[in-house]
Amino acid sequence: MQTQPQPETYSLASHRHPLAPEDREPMAKLREAGAAFKGQLGPEARDVFDQMMEMTPELPGVIYEEALVGNIPGWWCKPAEALEGAAILYLHGGGYVAGSARAYRHLAGQIAGRAKVAAFVADYRLAPENRFPAAVEDASAAYRGLAEEGFTALALTGDSAGGGLALAVLSLMVAEVRIGAAPHPRAAAVLSPMTDLSFTGESLETRAEADPFLTKDSLARAAESYLGGHDSRDPQASPLFGNMAGIPPIRIHVGEDEILLDDSRRYAERAASEGREVQLHIWEGMAHVFASSVGTLAASGMALDDLGAFLYLTLR
Repeated sequence: MQTQPQPETYSLASHRHPLAPEDREPMAKLREAGAAFKGQLGPEARDVFDQMMEMTPELPGVIYEEALVGNIPGWWCKPAEALEGAAILYLHGGGYVAGSARAYRHLAGQIAGRAKVAAFVADYRLAPENRFPAAVEDASAAYRGLAEEGFTALALTGDSAGGGLALAVLSLMVAEVRIGAAPHPRAAAVLSPMTDLSFTGESLETRAEADPFLTKDSLARAAESYLGGHDSRDPQASPLFGNMAGIPPIRIHVGEDEILLDDSRRYAERAASEGREVQLHIWEGMAHVFASSVGTLAASGMALDDLGAFLYLTLR
C-alpha cells in the first residue's frame, strides 16, 4: 500500500533581536544626524550619498582592487585567506539612482572578510541615465563573469535596492541553471532589501515616523526614475512577485524601524511558504542598512558576523 503524499508544511525561521543597551545612545545620534537628509534620494544626492557610505570602516586584512568582471566595472574585496573557487557578488544600494562600487567597497569588505570569500562589488548602471532592466543586465553579466573566471561556488549579496536586485538576479540565475547557462548560486544574503517596487507593504505607513532616513515618496520617485513606466510588479524589478522555485538558502537582516520592513518580511514569508530555506532577522530600534554603521553599533557587527558565518558555511 502506497503512502499518500502529505501536504507540504513550512516554518519561517524568524529571529527578533532586542535593542542592545550600548546601542541606545549611538543610534539616537545617528537618527539626529540623519534627520537633515531624510528623503533625499536621487541623482543630485550621489556625491553626498557616496560620502556617507565611504564612512563604513575597512576591515583589516582585506585588499581592494578595481577590476572588470563580465565587462562590468567594480571593486574586488579580497580577504588575505580566501576560500578557493568561491566568490560573492555584492550589489550596492541607492534606490537604483545612486551609489557606487567604490563607496560600498568597505561594507562589502566587512562581509567578505568575515566569510573568508572574495567579493566583487559591481558598478551597475544607474537611472535615470540607464533605466530598467540595465541594472539587472549588468548584475547578471557580472555573475556570469565570475563563473567564466573559474569561480564555482557563488553567492549573491546586497543592500536596499541592491538587495532586491540580488534576489531578482538569484531567480534569473536559477532559471539559467536549468538550461546550463550559469552555475547554481549557493546562497543569497541581503540587508534591508527593496523587494516590491509597487510599494504595497504596510510598514511604509506604520514605520513612516520611526524611519530616520527613508520616505515612501522618495523611494517611489527613485523607482519611477528607474522603471520609466515599466510594470512595477515585473519580478525582475520586484522579486517579491517572482518565481522562487529552486532558489538556495537565503539570509535577511532588516531594522524594525524602517519603512521597508515588510519588503523583507513578506519576501521571507513567501519563500518559506514555497519550501525554501530562509532566515529573517529583525533588529529592534535599527534603521535601514544599519550594518553599515559597524564600529558604532554593536548590532551592526553581530549582523555582519551572522552573514559572514552563513556565507562561509554555504560556500566552503
